[in-house]
Amino acid sequence: MTPTPTPAADLGATRWWLVRHAPVPDTNGRITGRLDPDAHTGDVADLEALARLLPPRAVLLTTPLRRTGQTARALVAAGLRLPRAIEEPDLQEQHFGAWEGLTWGGLASEDPPDPALAAFWADPAHRAPPEGESFAAVTARVRAALERLSRDHAGRDIVAVVHAGTVRAALAVALDLDPAQALRFAVDPLSLTRLDWLDGAPTAGWRVGCVNTVMAG
Repeated sequence: MTPTPTPAADLGATRWWLVRHAPVPDTNGRITGRLDPDAHTGDVADLEALARLLPPRAVLLTTPLRRTGQTARALVAAGLRLPRAIEEPDLQEQHFGAWEGLTWGGLASEDPPDPALAAFWADPAHRAPPEGESFAAVTARVRAALERLSRDHAGRDIVAVVHAGTVRAALAVALDLDPAQALRFAVDPLSLTRLDWLDGAPTAGWRVGCVNTVMAG
């Protein structure tokens, strides 16, 4: 479903355009989390299609991880007219702690098995990896960031180039979901999720415009 513009009558709407960063090539399927690999931004047609959909003169947010900044710069190169990006640490990906750089298959095949892994898979939304954070904690910090930034940029368009975990957390906030339910959302590279924060009665609250929309070049 292609997102439609927010009606002008929606006074007080702050429009969030959540873009997952470009793909990170990794044939081994490592757990990336807060690791900082490069993104592949060579899919020019897809970037141009997405750039045509995003609003010009919006607030542009990225995270401190380079794959989001690289994607934002690629969108600007593809024709999107936006100011310099602002880095927002609270929109970063989930921190997988001691498991980052490893693979799920490798962790599962350890002998003896890591008891932390079994505990994690028993409740992957609320259990934290060793030295990491739970997805429920991600949802809490993303909630605080959405509320703060919606106040700071009230009535504006906000293009946020972020991570799959960030988008799922934002959907948990907007739809009032338990974090475990939000983990079911697919969030593809270079996909768009649209959320509107409506700050005026009688329509105060979140509205979802689209989820995981991928624009083919």
